[in-house]
Amino acid sequence: MKIQRKKGRVLKIHSLIVSLLFLFSCSNKSYTIAYSSKESDVREIFLIDTEGKSKIKITKHVSDGYPSGSPDGKRIAFYAKYDGRKTWSIHTINIDGTNWTRLTHAKNKWDSSPTWSLDGKKIAFAREYRDTEETWKEEIWIMNSDGSGQTQLKLLNGGGPYFMPDGRILFHSKSQFSEICIADGDGNNIIKLTNNNAEDWYPKISPNGKQIAFMSDRDGNLEIYVMNTDGSNQKRLTFNDVNDWNPSWSPDGSKLIFASENTEGYFHIYMMNTDGSSVKKIIDNGSQPSWIK
Repeated sequence: MKIQRKKGRVLKIHSLIVSLLFLFSCSNKSYTIAYSSKESDVREIFLIDTEGKSKIKITKHVSDGYPSGSPDGKRIAFYAKYDGRKTWSIHTINIDGTNWTRLTHAKNKWDSSPTWSLDGKKIAFAREYRDTEETWKEEIWIMNSDGSGQTQLKLLNGGGPYFMPDGRILFHSKSQFSEICIADGDGNNIIKLTNNNAEDWYPKISPNGKQIAFMSDRDGNLEIYVMNTDGSNQKRLTFNDVNDWNPSWSPDGSKLIFASENTEGYFHIYMMNTDGSSVKKIIDNGSQPSWIK
């Protein structure tokens, strides 16, 4: 019995030391990018610096993705999969990997693309599923950051929600000729910014609120584009033979990161200036990147 108690104390001390070392390493490195990567048999969330050198893993689950940093830089929202990957749920976690919390529990529905309001009090997310009539549904939901008050914005059909500085929601409309749109926080007053027979997806607004980055296949395959918030001056930034996904602005608005598919079907993460210049690879085997503060 005494031996067991001693072993228990040793394990607790060891766990405390590991946690302290982890926190010390976090405080002395600048982990400014969150992303997902399938380095083993499952996809997990990592934090890394802009040089792609100092890296830590913060999740230990089956298939985690779409990380999004809270405005204060202390929490990450993401999705994880359950029930043989038939159920996708939204979670939050501290940047040191503690306080892992599951927020949504809708069985056989796909919850993804979480995003924080600027005050950190709300999280919006996308939900997809087949209804009883086998119709594919694409919905946008909003909830408190602790998971309470989950509410569907019933006027919106689509995905990729993102909060704007004025509280409105940026999103893409339902698949098959998706368009980039803006709506009030309650889903009213929808404004369509793009208009073409293409898929325009996952819009993100710049920190100064003047530009929107998004992905589109209007020129044959998915590339990164930017435009003004009124839909004007739409400009293509990437010119690749492979698909480019999920643009994300740096906090100062001077850079964009995105994931680019290689010829073998894997993804790497690149960084570029917001005019499309100085493109460079910063992370191997990574996707769904997001800047955090």
